[in-house]
Amino acid sequence: MSLIPSFFGGRRSNVFDPFSLDVWDPFKDFPFPSSLSTNSQDNSAFVSTRVDWRETPEAHVFKADLPGIKKEEVKVEVEDDRVLQISGERNFEKEDKNDTWHRVERSSGKFMRRFRLPENAKMDQVKASMENGVLTVTVPKEEVKKPDVKTIQISG
Repeated sequence: MSLIPSFFGGRRSNVFDPFSLDVWDPFKDFPFPSSLSTNSQDNSAFVSTRVDWRETPEAHVFKADLPGIKKEEVKVEVEDDRVLQISGERNFEKEDKNDTWHRVERSSGKFMRRFRLPENAKMDQVKASMENGVLTVTVPKEEVKKPDVKTIQISG
């Protein structure tokens, strides 16, 4: 018998396990992906792709957390109109008929993030590397040209 009311939409398998309470998702039967849905094994969006964008004096640096994804499964592209696009896909683990799934929280499916870069980005010199599940994309910046200052003699 559960001590948690059933209006939360889930069942508790263990009263003392704080992670066994499923959160009720009012959008779970709709055709679009829901950020709350944890019961679906076919998540259509990889919503946890977080990207940091910082600007240094020399470059724009993007860091994306992509745990469990190989560099061959990630695409970094630049478009003519100064758009940086990071995309890829995380595949769902193969299901064994003898396995019993208790919870599926890691998302799977395609992801894509796009960033419009400022005018000072050198789009032809973009570099990307991946280490320990973190993708780093570096976009060098044009050097800021200091204006030529000419001193004018004042006559008089």
